Order: sequence, then structure tokens, then C-alpha cells
Amino acid sequence: MAIYSPGDFLGTDRDSSAHKTDWDLTMKYRTKFGSLADYEKGKVIPIDDNPKNYVFSNIFEVANKSAPYERVAVAKNLEYVIEVARAEGVSPWYTAAHDEFVLDMDGTVEVELVKLDNPTEFAPADSQGARKLPADPAGRKMGRLVLSRGHQGLLPRGSAYRFKSVSQACLMIQTVEGPETVQKWAEICQNS
Repeated sequence: MAIYSPGDFLGTDRDSSAHKTDWDLTMKYRTKFGSLADYEKGKVIPIDDNPKNYVFSNIFEVANKSAPYERVAVAKNLEYVIEVARAEGVSPWYTAAHDEFVLDMDGTVEVELVKLDNPTEFAPADSQGARKLPADPAGRKMGRLVLSRGHQGLLPRGSAYRFKSVSQACLMIQTVEGPETVQKWAEICQNS
């Protein structure tokens, strides 16, 4: 049985790298969180392949280069997409025929929710993706969510929602590809 001191796990108490275990070496890494104001763009480094075979983008860079509340796809699996949006000011109202999820990656955002009187008027039951409403929704107020970095919220089907942000924020939205999904793959992905 081995007994370790806290310094052993940081790799600071041992003089010889020959004595370091895989555990010691992995503990040297530190997570650095990005933000709209401070991020480092990474890249795919394939060993024996073409980088064009991979999709890679930085959500903070995508949000910075997009218009407020432009929902840009950054990941796709079949019909499902992860959209990134820069929150700034008040968004239009949206609805969907299915649940969606929003994850706040930076900043603070308020999400207003309204239970629609007629949910299929703007998002028929068989429709996919978010749809922008032409005007304020008719329905009963459901409440609001206040999200900050790392907080996730449910955007339930049959409801309308809009985002409000006093300062810039970055949102990731899990949804199905639809009319509000903007695809900029050639612009946002590493291509060499």
C-alpha cells in the first residue's frame, strides 16, 4: 500500500520523473474556462489524416462573430444540433414542437416562459426546430429562469420563450435542426 502526500498528486515533491506515475502526470493539467472576452482557439491535430475530415470550432469565437440571437449550428448528429447564440438585449420570442435545452456558457441571461394558448399555431406537432413568433405570444406566463455560467434550463414544448441579457452572454441550445438554425460550417470550422 502506498501513502501519498498532497504534493505527490501535483507532481511537486518528487525529484525524478522516473518515479512519477501516470496519476501524477495527469494531475498537472488545469482546466481553463473560456469566455466571450477571453478564449484561446484550439485546433485538431490529426496524426495521420486530413483535418478537413473533422469538425472543430470555438463556441466563443462563433458567438462573437454572430449577430445577437443568431442561432449558429456548431455540432450536428442526425437531425439534432447544438446551436450557439450570443445573448445581447432582448431576443425575439421562439417556440418548438419539442423540448429544447439551453446552457449558459458565459454571462447572465433571463429566460421568460409563456404557456401558449394554441401551441400548434406556429409549431405544428410534426415540425422540427425552433420557430420565431411574429408577435408577443398569447398565453399564461409560466415564470422565468435566471441562468449564469454553467446553468441549464428546459425550454418546454408547447411554450414560448425569449432571452434577455443586460450584457453579452453566450448560450448553447440543444434542439433539432429547423428554420432558425444557421449553418456556417465553411466559416466557423478549421479547414487546414
